[in-house]
Amino acid sequence: MNPPPDKITLIGAGLNGPLLAILLRQRGFEVEIYERRPDMRRVRVDAGRSINLALSVRGIYALQRAGLWERMRSIVIPMKGRMMHSPAGELTFQPYGQNEAEVINSISRAELNIALMNAAEEQGALIHFNRRCTGYDLTTGSLKLREEETRKETALSTDILIACDGSASAIRTAMLKKNRFDFSQQHLGHGYKELTIPAGIRGEHLLEAHALHIWPRGNLMLIALPNIDGTFACILFLPFEGAESFAALASPEEVLAFFHSRFADAARLMPQLAENYFANPTGSMVTIKCAPWHANGNALLLGDAAHAIVPFFGQGINCGFEDCTTLIDLIDRHGPDWPLIFNEFESARKANTDAIADMALENFIEMRDRVSDSRFLFRKKVELALEQKYPSLFVPKYAMVTFHRIPYSVALARGTVQERVLAELCDPIHRIEDLDWTKADQLIHRNLTPLEIPQ
Repeated sequence: MNPPPDKITLIGAGLNGPLLAILLRQRGFEVEIYERRPDMRRVRVDAGRSINLALSVRGIYALQRAGLWERMRSIVIPMKGRMMHSPAGELTFQPYGQNEAEVINSISRAELNIALMNAAEEQGALIHFNRRCTGYDLTTGSLKLREEETRKETALSTDILIACDGSASAIRTAMLKKNRFDFSQQHLGHGYKELTIPAGIRGEHLLEAHALHIWPRGNLMLIALPNIDGTFACILFLPFEGAESFAALASPEEVLAFFHSRFADAARLMPQLAENYFANPTGSMVTIKCAPWHANGNALLLGDAAHAIVPFFGQGINCGFEDCTTLIDLIDRHGPDWPLIFNEFESARKANTDAIADMALENFIEMRDRVSDSRFLFRKKVELALEQKYPSLFVPKYAMVTFHRIPYSVALARGTVQERVLAELCDPIHRIEDLDWTKADQLIHRNLTPLEIPQ
């Protein structure tokens, strides 16, 4: 008889934990999840924790692998491009891709989380709520848990432990005690706050529904993503300190005056702006890199626990879900040889997660400073024209990241080369009709090789 499969313990019932549980249960593993928060299906989500997500190809692929994508289609809204709002209220639309299929999808974090937990339980995974991980013994595999309501402490023996417990991971904290464990964190000087644009009187969207709306204002920014109920989930990004900052907005009058000065067209659509502002917490953003991601062949960090990134490329959920499919592919290839799987998992993912972390920081500057710049928009048009003419050679970095499953490290490296090509082609001209196609052909064939695009 074959021995029973290992029991796998997951820490965290956010997005990655339930998705991974589904994929593991489909392969016959016994799975239990321990989550420090109460069950969000029975307790209202904390204000400020329901920010919408941008689901794109990598995340969709993972949901397809789990058999869930068709179920999710009813709770997503495709966004075809960015809608920039100038200080005077003028609108400029910038499409994301070449065609109607190249979109990103706005989805409620809470709705997605609930759907994933329901599906995980349908597959037979057990989810324990109000159970905070307070420690982990790397040598014995003993997990320390605290029941949040009674404060009772317990110890749990684990076979295989996978930490999906986010950027403040308790399991990573335990790994920090290992010799030669590398760890870095970089907090952004900006924070964020969730706000809302309500639906119209007939439940309609008051702004274009199929766009990501951006109010770029240099060192600060407001964005809005559509919800299926006609509302928009808005996120305000401000420095923590300074003249225009969260610290400077201490009263309802100051908040309203600031919004009417900087985001007047949005402010007119937000009748409960001041109440929202002070009811919702101010969040912080951090980039975390560490190594190794595994210990003793029985514990692994996954998702934000291993590689937290800032949200400005819309890849947090997609990167985490790609972790899950990469891990599952290795399990399918090797069977439950956990030391080999964990080592190969880190080798496959570390360079890529470092790359998307760097690109996400770069995209923050692009979103807040450059999307309203005419030269930037002109280069974006040239990018799309080059992609159309050389589809296997020149794919814009944004498209490589968002519309394909090309490794992030490849997207970063090729993106750097392509930026140099674009500079040579675009700097001397101001109209796409003046593009020197002979020079473009020479530069592209000299600097770029055919791109392998995963299906």
